[in-house]
Amino acid sequence: MSGFFEEVKRRKVYRVAVAYIIAAGGIIQLASAAFPAWELPNWALRLVIVLLLIGFPIALILAWAFDVTPQGIKTTPAPAVPGVHRRRNIIMLVATGVVISAAAGFFLLPRASAHKIDKSIAVLPFENLSDEKENAYFADGIQDDILTNLSKIRDLKVISRTSVMSYRGNARNVREIGKTLGVSTILEGSVRRSGNRVRVNVQLIDATNDEHLWADDYDRDLTDVFMIQSDLAQKIAAELQAKLSPIEKAQIQRKPTENGEAYLAFVQAHNLHVALEDYARLQQADQMYERAITLDPNFALAVARYSQLESWIYHNFDPTPARKQKAVDLAERAQRLQPNLPEAHLARGFAYYYCDRNYEAALKEFAIAQRGLPNESEAYLAIGAIQRRQGKWEESIANLKKAAELDPESAWPLQNLAFNYQMLRDTAATERTIDKALQLAPKSLELWGLKTEFAIEQRGDFSVYERAMAVLDPNRGASPAATAAGSSAAPSEGNFNASYVEVARVSVLMLQRKFQEVIPVAQKIEDAAIAGKPELVCQKYGFLGLAKRYLHDEQGARAALLKTKEFAQKLVEQSPDNAARRMQLAQAMAFLGEKEAAIAEALRAQQLLPESEDAFEGPQITEQLAEVYSICGDAAHATEILDGLFQRPATITTHLLKLQLVWDPIRNDPRFQALIDKYSAKT
Repeated sequence: MSGFFEEVKRRKVYRVAVAYIIAAGGIIQLASAAFPAWELPNWALRLVIVLLLIGFPIALILAWAFDVTPQGIKTTPAPAVPGVHRRRNIIMLVATGVVISAAAGFFLLPRASAHKIDKSIAVLPFENLSDEKENAYFADGIQDDILTNLSKIRDLKVISRTSVMSYRGNARNVREIGKTLGVSTILEGSVRRSGNRVRVNVQLIDATNDEHLWADDYDRDLTDVFMIQSDLAQKIAAELQAKLSPIEKAQIQRKPTENGEAYLAFVQAHNLHVALEDYARLQQADQMYERAITLDPNFALAVARYSQLESWIYHNFDPTPARKQKAVDLAERAQRLQPNLPEAHLARGFAYYYCDRNYEAALKEFAIAQRGLPNESEAYLAIGAIQRRQGKWEESIANLKKAAELDPESAWPLQNLAFNYQMLRDTAATERTIDKALQLAPKSLELWGLKTEFAIEQRGDFSVYERAMAVLDPNRGASPAATAAGSSAAPSEGNFNASYVEVARVSVLMLQRKFQEVIPVAQKIEDAAIAGKPELVCQKYGFLGLAKRYLHDEQGARAALLKTKEFAQKLVEQSPDNAARRMQLAQAMAFLGEKEAAIAEALRAQQLLPESEDAFEGPQITEQLAEVYSICGDAAHATEILDGLFQRPATITTHLLKLQLVWDPIRNDPRFQALIDKYSAKT
């Protein structure tokens, strides 16, 4: 054996072995870092390791057989030993190389995974260091624009604005934020603006270990702020080894406007725009968008966002032809100004969706927008909302889940998921999703409203309402029953004023049949205070009229119901194609005894929004048609419609049939009782 080791030393095999191991280790480390950047699969790294392991015994044999001399590579002189010893030494050499390679392979191959960089980031709200505190909106604008630029990079995962805004002004534990948001890096910074000079300080932090990856300062003119945003996006992409396509790079580098004043107006408008349920703030946003595009008529991004605002106002507050036309015109103008702008396609999609109910055209536009804004949860949410109207419930749920993944700290995608589960009668999933959303927004009016509504419709349970009121504190103007199922606004705190709260309170009192309490509450509600949602004015007088009727004040009841009809007719005149408004008019007519006119109006409403065109809101219109038949005493038609609704996605339940006043005219009809018994047993 000593002869073998002496021969290994003489032939300099040790040196070759050590050099090979050092070189192989370097190659493996380099491949581990480089292969992910080249998007090579992990088997490629394993192949490199296997080849290096196989090469080790071969290198030993070559080192044994040959020697490097000043005259070149020559065969190593053989010692004067018997042939049996030479064969033994060669066998031992090969065996040693194979054993070392096998041991190394046993250790390396299970761990052979190329180091994959987690290309995910959250951009936290920037701190405003300006002397003028009103410049806070400007700091938000810088953050939002950087985030938007990053969102256009498909190779990155970027958390949406909604999920990061809750960290404004809070003590920041980067590791905890990264874990909560599911990202590996955090960008934070500060903004100081003085006149037309802007100073931006940013730092990129590794959220896994709280280490600073890099930091930078920018001191520029206001008109150069877009260069800052573009430069940051490209630096972050490079740091995270994210691929940046030529189209993405061009989008990031393009200035949205050369006019500083127009940009400031746009930033203010965009900040106001996020208050989706506050009509007064949305009207202010309308004015600021108008100012931005007046200052720069070619500001395509401002035109696109302006169109999106108009589509939302049309959908939720003012469904008039003039508002609809404005939304469409602005969307088309944005596309003419900048055909490749993703936000322009997003705006056109919302105009098709909200204003025209042209779902196929909307989906095409959203798909284009999605390619340009791959990290934008808004597109996934919109696509999911359309798919449920098409009756594609599974696809809708998948897209809403994706929206929740991109916006993990926002309760709104979860609330939309809860709407889906509610329609599909998945009780456990509905309650689980609502509770998960409430963990994110424990004082959300809409979420408590949905939880209250669901408890009543599923179990006839009013205790959740009492719990909600205790949590929300009615002195703050909170109410759980203010939810409008199917609305598209993000949940927020305190976005209903006290008068909206009182309308909600009246609706609960009506279900509880506390008519004496209804009248003073309803009479205190001023019409002007709820004018932002004029349908609530109709509700107010309708509740007041029915309460008086049940208290045997027929004259007072008729006066209130005539008021309901008067308001409903005005709303229909403003929006003749709005099915919900026509159905309100139909119900007012039915309560006034105008049976034929009421049924005709209700059928007209159903024609405007049939379930075949909208599987989400259509069933609600169908249910209201059954209500009109019931008010008119037509049990046959009412029960036939209800029977069908119980057999497809809808929110109708037997508990609602037992509680709601509209079913009282047919409550004692055997067909209605049989229907309740049939589906109570199934439940």
